[in-house]
Amino acid sequence: MSRQGQYRTEAAVAGYGRDLVGYAGHPPAVRWPGGARLAVNFVLNYEEGAERCILHGDATSETRLADLAAGPPRAGARDLLMESAYEYGARVGFWRLMRLFGERQVPLTVYAAGMALDRNPAVAESIVAQGCDVVDHGWRWFDYHDIEESIEREHMRLSIRTIERLTGERPHGFYIGTPSPNTRRLVVEEGGYLYDSDAYNDDLPYWTYDHGRPHLIIPHTLDANDTRLARGLGWGQADDFYRCLKDEFDALYHEGAAAPKMMTVAVHCRLAGKPARAAAFARFIDYVLAQDRVWLCRRIEIAEHWRRHHPPVPRGAQQ
Repeated sequence: MSRQGQYRTEAAVAGYGRDLVGYAGHPPAVRWPGGARLAVNFVLNYEEGAERCILHGDATSETRLADLAAGPPRAGARDLLMESAYEYGARVGFWRLMRLFGERQVPLTVYAAGMALDRNPAVAESIVAQGCDVVDHGWRWFDYHDIEESIEREHMRLSIRTIERLTGERPHGFYIGTPSPNTRRLVVEEGGYLYDSDAYNDDLPYWTYDHGRPHLIIPHTLDANDTRLARGLGWGQADDFYRCLKDEFDALYHEGAAAPKMMTVAVHCRLAGKPARAAAFARFIDYVLAQDRVWLCRRIEIAEHWRRHHPPVPRGAQQ
């Protein structure tokens, strides 16, 4: 699709607030570095220490995304088992996964919650030493949907400042996972983010024009994502994790012969960082490494490539 055609798609949905058209079956002629069929970005989520906990000033305990039966949150009390499940990710899972990537010299993106990173500077040191790029995953690992705009703006400021202090560089990408109606506008207004990933609606990046200037979206995934191990969506064993990732890679790699695609693979320290799952995940990485015409990259590199080769269409370009 031409740049002009991409703009027509944007214009066609003006006033509705959703884009159900996208590239309309005609994605741009993507040329990843080295003629790759598929760009693969591995993402490690670091959230441990930023989840809901009364020690953090919250009214209730955490309930999400751990290997415990999800019950109601404890009001005004600690959930010691849930806390320990999160602690495993910070104490053990993070280091196991970082060794896995480091031994294979695979580029890595880390989605880091600012408060979590602040509580574990050794994690930040390891991220820097391994050359990861850091995406702002919010100050807290909780649902921002009903958070006041002023608080959300302040949390962005805190997270940016903390990540920059601990890693030496401000984050250039943003992903909160549970955005408010104000989140994307605040991201654009902040001015220092090159993109955000709070979308699950495409296999390629795309531009939006909703908040005064072009803004890049690099869609995330809930499919090639180890949260399926904790969300009751059909993954019971470590091998389920491997087989689904491999099948998705194979499908996108096949499509990529005619129209190159992007694959995000997202894991969490307290989930994929468990021994059996990490072993299955390692098999998948080794499978990817054995293929040719694959661009293993950090998320910032996808953003820079897209901005350079697929820039936004200026308003008024439509004829």
